[in-house]
Amino acid sequence: MDAEQFRKAGYQAIDRICDYHYSLRDRPVSSQVEPGYLRKALPSSAPTEGQDFQLIADDYQKYIIPGLTHWQHPSFFAYFPTSSTFEGILAELYASSTSNPGFNWSASPACTELEAVVMDWTAQILGLNKAFLNISEVGGGVIQTSASDSVLVATVAARSRYIREHPHVAMEDLVLYITTQTHSLGKKAGLVLGLKVRTLEVTAQDNFALRGDTLKVALEEDVNAGFHPFILIGTVGTTSSGAVDRLDEIADVAKHYPFLWLHVDAAWAGVAFVCPEYREAYQLPAINNYADSFCTNFHKWGLIHVDGSCLWVRHRRHLTDALDVTPEFLRSKHGDASTFLFLLSRLYQYSRMCIGTAIDYRNWHLGVGRRFRSLKFWFALRARGVNGFQKYITDCIRLNARFAQRIYESDLFSVVTKPSLAMTVFRIAPKSLAYLETSELNALNRAFHARLAARSDIAITQTDLNGVFCVRMVIGAEQTVESDIEQAFALMKDEAMVLVRNWDGIGGRRGRKTGVVPSHSH
Repeated sequence: MDAEQFRKAGYQAIDRICDYHYSLRDRPVSSQVEPGYLRKALPSSAPTEGQDFQLIADDYQKYIIPGLTHWQHPSFFAYFPTSSTFEGILAELYASSTSNPGFNWSASPACTELEAVVMDWTAQILGLNKAFLNISEVGGGVIQTSASDSVLVATVAARSRYIREHPHVAMEDLVLYITTQTHSLGKKAGLVLGLKVRTLEVTAQDNFALRGDTLKVALEEDVNAGFHPFILIGTVGTTSSGAVDRLDEIADVAKHYPFLWLHVDAAWAGVAFVCPEYREAYQLPAINNYADSFCTNFHKWGLIHVDGSCLWVRHRRHLTDALDVTPEFLRSKHGDASTFLFLLSRLYQYSRMCIGTAIDYRNWHLGVGRRFRSLKFWFALRARGVNGFQKYITDCIRLNARFAQRIYESDLFSVVTKPSLAMTVFRIAPKSLAYLETSELNALNRAFHARLAARSDIAITQTDLNGVFCVRMVIGAEQTVESDIEQAFALMKDEAMVLVRNWDGIGGRRGRKTGVVPSHSH
C-alpha cells in the first residue's frame, strides 16, 4: 500500500467508524456468534500473495464486527465501562503512524516528555498531592497497561524496599494483604511473585469496606508468628459493590508499621475525583496523606481508550531501585539510569539540567518498550477540558441515581448494598416471597441473571457478596440516556415477573422451586 492508497482506505475507514458509532443503538449489545465461528470462516493459513486491501477492509465488516461485544452501546451495563472517543481514535491513529518503542528519552523525546506532562495534568485534575507529580522530581506518574500491571509493579517496588531495609528476611516469610473484595489482581500478583497472600474479611455491616481494627488484628497475628506483611492493597470502588476501604482508619494502624506499603487500587472509581464533591467520601485525603502508590484506569471511566492505567508513586526511587536493569546499549547522557554520571555531577557540581535529568520510563514498569499512550490523554484532556470530564462523570452518576430510585421503589427488587457512584448492586427479593431463605433467593437470582444474559438487547453482570448472589448495574457509555435506563428497568421487571409468577404457580411453598423458566433471545 502506498501513501495514496492509504489515503483512500483511510477515508473509507473513518466513514465506516462513524457509521458504526451512529448505528450502535440499533445493534445487539452482545455478539451472537458461537465459539469457533472465526476459525471456520477464515482460511487455515495466511495467503501466499498479498490481497487487495478493499477485500481485507470488507472482511473486517463481514467477519470481525459480528464477533464484537459493543462496550460503548447505550445498553451496555456489564463489568465496568470501556471508553472510546473520536479524539482517542485519532490519537491512536497518529501514535501508530510514528511507531517507536519509547524505552528512553532518546528513543523519541516527545513520547517521554508528553507522558510526564499528562500524568501531572491528570494528577492535578484528580486533586492528588503535589508529591505525586513528576515535576516534584521525587514522586511521579506513569501510564501502565492495566490496574493489574500497576499492582504488580507496586508490589515489586514494595518487596524490593522491604528486603533492602530487612536484608535477613526470607522471601517466603513476606505477606501481601488483600481483602475478600479486592479485585483478582491481588491474588494474581501473589501468584506471579510467589508470595504468601492473606485475605482479610470484610462484612456487609461495614459496606464491604476494610476497617482499621481488622488490619490491626492481622498485623499483630502475623508479626507475632514471624511473618512480614509488607504491602496492603486497599480499594476505592471495589468491582463487586463499589465499596471503599476505610483508608483513614488503615493509615492510623499502618503508622505503627512504617514498613507496610499502602497501594490504593481505584481502577474504576478513582476517575470520579475529577469532581471535587466526591473526594472526601471516597478517601482522597487519606490517599494524599498516606498512600505509597495510587492507580486509576482512565480507560474505564475516563474517556481514554484501552490501555490507559495511571499509576502514581510517592517516591519514584523505589520503582527504579527495583526495576532498573540498564545494559550499556540502553545508556544515554539524558537518562535517569545514568547513575554514574549523576554521581559525577554531584561530586563535581555539574548542572543537573545537563546530566541524567530525563525520565527513563522503562524503569517504571516490567517491560522495556512502551507504546505512545500519552497522546490519547493529551487529545482527550484538551478536547474535553476539565468541565467535559466532570459533566460525563456526573451524568453517569445522575443516571445511576435514577435507576437506584426505581429499585428502591419496586416491590420486586431490593438494593444489596448502598449504590456507589454509577453502580447499583441489587437482586430480586419480592415482597410476595418474603419467606424465601438466602439459598432460595440465590437460586431465583441466578435464574434472573441467566434470563438477562440470554438477551441481546442488554449486557449486565453478576456477583456474589459474602454468599448473596446479586446483579451489578454499571453505567458508563457516553450514549446512554435516561430512556435507556427506563428501558433497562422495564425489561428487568418483565423477566423478574416471569420467574416470580412461576414460583408462585408451583404453590408458593418453601423448597418447591426446581426448574427455571426458559428465556428467549431478544
